[in-house]
Amino acid sequence: MEPSTGIREFLTTRRARITPQQAGVVPAGGARRVPGLRRGEVARLAGVSVEYYTRLERGRAGQVSETVLDAVSRALQLDDIERAHLFTLARPASPAHRRRPMSPQRVRPGLYRLLDTLDHVPAMIQGHRMDVLASNKMARALFADFDARPHRDRNMARYVFLDAHAPELLVDWERSAGDCVAHLHLYAGRHPGDPQLTELIGELSLRSTRFRHMWGNPDVVCHGMGTRRFHHPLVGDLTLDHEVLGVSGDPDQALVVYTPEPASPSAEALNLLGSWTGTPADPSATPHQQAPSGERQQRN
Repeated sequence: MEPSTGIREFLTTRRARITPQQAGVVPAGGARRVPGLRRGEVARLAGVSVEYYTRLERGRAGQVSETVLDAVSRALQLDDIERAHLFTLARPASPAHRRRPMSPQRVRPGLYRLLDTLDHVPAMIQGHRMDVLASNKMARALFADFDARPHRDRNMARYVFLDAHAPELLVDWERSAGDCVAHLHLYAGRHPGDPQLTELIGELSLRSTRFRHMWGNPDVVCHGMGTRRFHHPLVGDLTLDHEVLGVSGDPDQALVVYTPEPASPSAEALNLLGSWTGTPADPSATPHQQAPSGERQQRN
């Protein structure tokens, strides 16, 4: 996605969702041809000229000051994630930087040991583009055996949109799919020149009508926690809380852990799933043997 396209779509949809009443402005006279705020109303709220805001929305404003971006963020009532995304879109990397290949991602041995220690609950390490860099046995039992798939297919967005079992497993599939799209939009703002992201978006657009429709919505999201409902073919319904924890040393890696409420039916179901996969449900049980170091993933 070209930077000018990203900021245009983002700002256009942000102002379209806010009515003059919500923004606290007196609507300008005449028929309103577009929903939400007009460019002139946003410019007035942000304290800039209509001409300057129009150039900003079209990605032609050049260097934009932090003061202006803060004012536009307040005018459009952006949340913290959206505000950070606007700053990224308004200050794209140089063409030379955008063409620079992505550095390979490596999962540290300590993180593999952590996944082994957490073998009583589903846990995985996600990286660039929602790639699944590593997963424990419980995550593979709940979702899919990512380790058995080709490297390019070890990706959560590909799983959600292209795996036939995903809509059956994910009770709130629409929500999960929307979160994937929003996360990829956020990633695209930070890494607009990533060729593997372009490949991923192209493949999903060709193979999934739902993705193609959802990708037109430039919402961004970065969930650090939440609740997910599952319907597993072996153990039935589960409700699991998930935590997304950043990994020091690589801002594009995260540890994702799913846990049940203690002594709940979901905890019992997860315990049963663990027993069927040969995974000890007791956190103090001996973790399963680590894969040889040669099998550790290295992904771009």
